[in-house]
Amino acid sequence: MSPRVLIADQLSPAAVGIFKERRIATDVRVGLPKEELEAIIGEYDGLAVRSATRVTEKVLAAAKKLRVVGRAGIGVDNIDVKAATAKGVIVMNTPFGNSITTAEHTISLMMALARQIPEADRSTQAGKWEKSRFMGVELYAKTLGVVGCGNIGSIVADRAIGLRMKVVAYDPFLSPERALELGVEKVELNELLRRADFITLHTPLTDKTRNIVNAETLPLMRKGVRLINCARGELVDEMALCEALRSGQAAGAAIDVFREEPATQSCLFGQPNVVCTPHLGASTMEAQENVALQVAEQMADYLLRGAISNAVNFPSISAEEAPKLKPFVALAEKLGSFAGQLTETGINRVQITYEGAVAQMNTKALTSAAVAGLLRPMLQDINVVSAPIVAKDRGIVVEETRREAEGDYDSLITVAVTTDRQTRSVAGTVYADGRPRIINIKGIRMDAEFGPSMLYVTNRDKPGFVGRFATLLAGAGINIATFHLGREQAGGDAIALVEIDGTMPPDVLAEVQRIPNVQQVKTLRF
Repeated sequence: MSPRVLIADQLSPAAVGIFKERRIATDVRVGLPKEELEAIIGEYDGLAVRSATRVTEKVLAAAKKLRVVGRAGIGVDNIDVKAATAKGVIVMNTPFGNSITTAEHTISLMMALARQIPEADRSTQAGKWEKSRFMGVELYAKTLGVVGCGNIGSIVADRAIGLRMKVVAYDPFLSPERALELGVEKVELNELLRRADFITLHTPLTDKTRNIVNAETLPLMRKGVRLINCARGELVDEMALCEALRSGQAAGAAIDVFREEPATQSCLFGQPNVVCTPHLGASTMEAQENVALQVAEQMADYLLRGAISNAVNFPSISAEEAPKLKPFVALAEKLGSFAGQLTETGINRVQITYEGAVAQMNTKALTSAAVAGLLRPMLQDINVVSAPIVAKDRGIVVEETRREAEGDYDSLITVAVTTDRQTRSVAGTVYADGRPRIINIKGIRMDAEFGPSMLYVTNRDKPGFVGRFATLLAGAGINIATFHLGREQAGGDAIALVEIDGTMPPDVLAEVQRIPNVQQVKTLRF
């Protein structure tokens, strides 16, 4: 059955065309009340939105089949990413589709602000000729402070350098090498505030950036500073900015985004030398087309091929690597599940080692799968999307190691789990048939496939165990599908991994535990 996608906001018809070309059933229902969205979302595998539709926890709770939410644009403020992650729903955005458009709008606002164009236009069209009133400033040789030098910020910096401005940038994630490549000077925030004639904001909204322009930071700025915000309204304390404009600390502001939108009232409205636009940063024909096409392609690739692009809550997986990765994702999850089902105390640390060809793959996705398998016996509703966050919240340290192949296998994954009591490891590989196999448990060599129902038995290697064990199961009417044995050395620790048909009754399990030299018996489900 082909996937179904709901387009809940206005997208280019070309996006619908992409879904239909890929044989994905598509319904366009723009402007749905939230109650109606909650009522129908359970029918869909994908949901495509812009900024109008709010994808709330209640919507996600009703979305029984939903696998992906695609946001045509950058910001995902209207999507409850935490709830989506907990439910295993991939949230994708299109961070590059409107970067140029937003950067150009920033430059346009900066120019309009510098030359007071909106006020001069209104005055002239009113029949006045107030040439001396509208004295502007040049951008040439001025210092532009870019707060957030990512996709959009770097384009703004490039355009500003073309205007012969000096650009200083504050971005904790901007490397010195990248700053040199862009031609900007990397500085700390306070230095940027002190030096910049114009300041433009291009940072995402986080707890650290919320109200980054406020009553404390505005006095640190150069007197007569001009501020441009095309990023997020919550980055600016509007009341503090209004006071700075009235006092002359700020000479002007150009604002495209507001704390509450639609913005029908604001202390900024009516202020001299303030330019306001209704969130037009991405509003060009090219950008609207680009983000619509991009989100449709991304969602289709995920629903049909398992490829993940521009996800905000999961590592990216290209369309080319998805088929190669798939059997190793299954292996990692089963190895994690194996370790999790044997773990009876709190987990402190998980170390996942990738050797050989698998070490060159997308190990972030594999690690997510391993951690999901590990925690699922304790937390039934966990998934590969939510697993890393759940592990972090519970104080579990997750480590990855990659290295060249050192043994007999082209690819090897080892999951080592450390608890208060011990460290237990299990390793596996994928053979040419694509099936995951266990090849080592606690240092004991093994070669076993994962079966739906298995018994894990540890014992001392003494004569008679196999015969008594098989006789006991036969007497209880339990069929043995596969039987795998491994041992450290003759007479030492041994492991039996046995696939059985059906389930193991508790009384038979207790009988197995009473076989001489048996140390531990566990039932495992995969």
